[in-house]
Amino acid sequence: MAELSSPRRSATPSVPQKRALEDEHVPAVPSPLNPDVSATRSRAGRERAPAREQREKKESLKKRESKGPSAGGNNGRGGTPDSTSSKRKAKGGSAAATTLSPLRYNLPPPKATEFDAPRGPTFTYYDTKGGSGHEKEFYETSDHVYNRKNYRYTHCIADREFPSSRYYRQSETEPFHSRITFEDASSHILFTRDGKTIATDKGFRMARANVGVREGKWYWECKITSGISGSRRESNTQSNGVGRHVRIGWARREAALDGPVGFDAYSYGIRDVGGQKVHMSRPKDFFPPGEDLREGDVVGLEINLPSLSLHRKVVEGQYNPAVDVSDELEDQGAEAPEIIRDRIPITFKGHLYFEQFDYHPTKEMEELMNPSPVVAASGATSTEEPNAIHNLVPLRTLPFSCIKIYKNGRYMGTPWTDLLAFLPPASRPPASFGAREGLDDGMLGYFPAVSVFRGGAAETNFGPDFWCPPASTESEDVDMIGHKATGDSATGASQLHAVGERYNEQIAEDITYDLVDEVDFWMQDGGTTRTEQKHSVGDGVPTVLGPVDPDAPEVEVMARGVGAQAGGIKEIVQEDE
Repeated sequence: MAELSSPRRSATPSVPQKRALEDEHVPAVPSPLNPDVSATRSRAGRERAPAREQREKKESLKKRESKGPSAGGNNGRGGTPDSTSSKRKAKGGSAAATTLSPLRYNLPPPKATEFDAPRGPTFTYYDTKGGSGHEKEFYETSDHVYNRKNYRYTHCIADREFPSSRYYRQSETEPFHSRITFEDASSHILFTRDGKTIATDKGFRMARANVGVREGKWYWECKITSGISGSRRESNTQSNGVGRHVRIGWARREAALDGPVGFDAYSYGIRDVGGQKVHMSRPKDFFPPGEDLREGDVVGLEINLPSLSLHRKVVEGQYNPAVDVSDELEDQGAEAPEIIRDRIPITFKGHLYFEQFDYHPTKEMEELMNPSPVVAASGATSTEEPNAIHNLVPLRTLPFSCIKIYKNGRYMGTPWTDLLAFLPPASRPPASFGAREGLDDGMLGYFPAVSVFRGGAAETNFGPDFWCPPASTESEDVDMIGHKATGDSATGASQLHAVGERYNEQIAEDITYDLVDEVDFWMQDGGTTRTEQKHSVGDGVPTVLGPVDPDAPEVEVMARGVGAQAGGIKEIVQEDE
């Protein structure tokens, strides 16, 4: 019988594999055949080719322009470059350790007239105001710029001793003393020629002094020269909101000028009607019943602020109430605060100014005035009252800080304690292209502030010769009337100083900062003085030199719309309010 043969199977076609198995394939879990998975996997990872670097996706110019100024386009006023171009890596190459410096602009050579001393405003007689025995001539001021629309202005002058700073440095104008500043006031404020007395015929308008305080104990006075009179009938009418009024207090840079002191969270004010204290537009009783502020009364205001070293602990989140139980100004370290001033010279009606971004009200502080929970810029909400360890930096307060009030030399009480912090990041610039956050320009702090209403007028006295010195000035450890304190208790932390002392101190600080900036720019130039410009004057577009690594590819950043035109620096225009 023939043997049956089994049918032969056709060859199975090979299945193409999507990818070849790696020689160094390692299972995800250990097994008897592969007990040491972790070592094998790490070795395979080291031998694997490095991954391709992810490229940064950049938006087109057309898309950036469509987003407006906040996205980096031309904002019409010009701005400083992005903050990433203004950091220089420290030696050692650490990206975390950076050295900040002011931004510098290539500008045309200064004109001959820009070396002349800056001039004050033009005074135009308006009216004579004031109660009996307090009449003063008031003037409208013109031909000067106002701090508006997130910009701040300070006088400057061209100086041949500052070539690396493009020859410009800060300066002052007459009158040369502590006073209410013409630039940092509402445009409806009327001034006396010495700048010490203000008035208005409009609704509440505010003005700040040209001196501010950052730490220590300071005192100033304000006399009501036109306000609630001694007549019972007129005082009753004015108490109902009709007539002349004055409010006095302390205000930060962000406080609104078209409103009274105490209108927002950035100022603390005393109201003439009933002597009430006002903060965030919430008046509360403070003076004894039946007592208010009338014409001729002198209000003394004292502020106590902790040292800047403790202040920085608070805003940096390093303050510990259990450890930092005291504050001694004289025990501060030798390291000075880092002051960075991003500014550019401009002209206005023949006057030369530095223009810089001013600090802007934050969302957290605006929400603080609402009864609803505070909403942070990041979207987080908080119902917690302001305190020194608040999770939102703008709502952190300063330990050992307070404001004391005196009336005609008599102590009336302490209406506020634990004042809100002001050092960055508690204070921030506007969200505009070129505005760098986290920088202190040296002029953050609390400023004497006065607001007047419909004929109200007030005269300021920043010392040292006060009308009604508080009783505490009689002790040896207080220096407010020109006598040097003596004794072991006379320390920087315990002395009560006249705010007027800050005028000369601020000038000395400005000179120091100008010299530091000049040396910084000189070192960036390799220790040589640069005499040639790196841009064509005919372009109308300056080159902005940021303090970056000289070998970096972006050492020169073009800032469109900023600075110069052929033959001179930019001139700005301000419309009347």
